[in-house]
Amino acid sequence: MPNERLRSSITAAGHAYESLADHIGVDPKTVERWVTTARVPHRTHRWKTAELLGRDEAYLWPTVLQEPRTQAASEAEFVHLFPNRGAVPRELWRGLFFEATDAIDVLAYAGLFLLDSEPDLADVLVRRAGEGVRVRLLIGDPDSDAVALRGDEEGIQEGMAERTRMARTYLRPAFGAPGVEVRQHSTTLYNSIYRSDDTMLVNTHIYGSPAGASPVLHLQRVAGGRVFDSYQRSFERVWDGATVVETTAGNGQRRR
Repeated sequence: MPNERLRSSITAAGHAYESLADHIGVDPKTVERWVTTARVPHRTHRWKTAELLGRDEAYLWPTVLQEPRTQAASEAEFVHLFPNRGAVPRELWRGLFFEATDAIDVLAYAGLFLLDSEPDLADVLVRRAGEGVRVRLLIGDPDSDAVALRGDEEGIQEGMAERTRMARTYLRPAFGAPGVEVRQHSTTLYNSIYRSDDTMLVNTHIYGSPAGASPVLHLQRVAGGRVFDSYQRSFERVWDGATVVETTAGNGQRRR
């Protein structure tokens, strides 16, 4: 049976067998067999193909989820489970921002706990961006229904919106800095994500409970693993739908 998912993804990405083969480093006939006979490529070729086509590997080849190696790699990505956010060592949080060499991604509504413990965090992010680290911050839209609902669920009502406003006040020194991008989102936040290179802390959210009282997953990306990249893809989806926050001539902000 042909792999129609792979066929349609190749077409949607504007590729043909020949151009895809050239990018991956295989013969065009090999790519053709991947499509016409549903042959599953070597994992290195799978990863390159999925990245090039902008698809998840498991979408193109669902059977890879059953591979023992994939399952083992995914299990290896779990470093530790903290029962609540307060149990995470401060040095682990600091390491996300002080030790990153490639990328820093934050998805939260406010993340005030970080700003309270590191008052100079905005300046740190500006310095890291100046050193070549890509910094992307996603904070909640204080006027959104999602933020209002979370405030109701946690019993703090307007307090959640105020927290998001306080967060942007603390982060203001980083707004507009080269290499720092700040966007606001109005998505339902199933978990907050704090990623630094191949390290990630995922603060899970429990209905009716504040994020600080909810468990935190410590993940480390492992080649062939599924968990880290799944959370990263969710970040990218929110990022793509978020609104850019820009600075005005003064200290105010405007949205684009």
